[in-house]
Amino acid sequence: PIVVDGTMYVSGAWNNIYAINAKTGEQLWHYDPQTSRPWVAANACCDAVSRGLAVWEGKVVAATLDGRLLALDAASGELIWSVLTIDRSKPYTITGAPRVIQSADGNARVLLGNSGADYGVRGYVSAYDVNTGALDWRFYTVPSDPAKPQATPELTMAVKTWSGDEWVKTGGGGTVWNAMAFDPEANLLYFGTGNGTPWSRELRSPGGGDNLFLSSIIAVNPDTGAYVWHYQTTPGESWNFSAVESIVLTDLVIDGETRKVLIQAPKNGFFYVLDRLTGELLSAEKSVSYTHLTLPTI
Repeated sequence: PIVVDGTMYVSGAWNNIYAINAKTGEQLWHYDPQTSRPWVAANACCDAVSRGLAVWEGKVVAATLDGRLLALDAASGELIWSVLTIDRSKPYTITGAPRVIQSADGNARVLLGNSGADYGVRGYVSAYDVNTGALDWRFYTVPSDPAKPQATPELTMAVKTWSGDEWVKTGGGGTVWNAMAFDPEANLLYFGTGNGTPWSRELRSPGGGDNLFLSSIIAVNPDTGAYVWHYQTTPGESWNFSAVESIVLTDLVIDGETRKVLIQAPKNGFFYVLDRLTGELLSAEKSVSYTHLTLPTI
């Protein structure tokens, strides 16, 4: 829930959006985006979930499981704009909350990722104009067809970490369905990426490779979407050890020096502390106890 001037805004199942008087619990308005039940049944791995919404200068911004991004009037719940953010020939969904930030160039943008890596999609993060819904920029987390030129230098770098072409058929994965954080002082946007498609690297990328930018933390310029740095928490990911868990930005004193850091505890069981300006690894200690499974001899 987000509370602004005494009104609580919250999303529920099937992307229903509610405005509630935070003092009395009275429902002020309700908006049902009519999320497609057949689409969710066919493409959503984990039920009709919604991880939240954003509120910005009189607008409530939300996303739907069937791939739409929309803005409502915060006072009345009336629809202001709605845009389709996915290719519906692929099994994309959106479960994460959109984020709204105002970056160094003064423009307010909606940042949105998507889901679907368990079924076969190519992950990306998009930035939309908060007033109109127009697409501003898009950052792909997995390269395109290696037989063709890549769109950006970072994807040219990343494609060298993949083998074969099976991943091209399935999209590769690497969706951004949760973790994002913004440092306005450094003007850097951070996000974590998910697992590959299929999970097994031997099937996805025969011959090996780190498979950038799966299971990674990535920093970009939020004005343009330009790559700044990355850190991959699980190279050659094969276990659904995604790096989409919450990202925390803080300052820590390390060896007597105050460092601006990024902290994340992803699925692989390690606790990471990175310099959030450069991506330098400062610490990676185990946060769980590992055990080995012994299979019976037949």
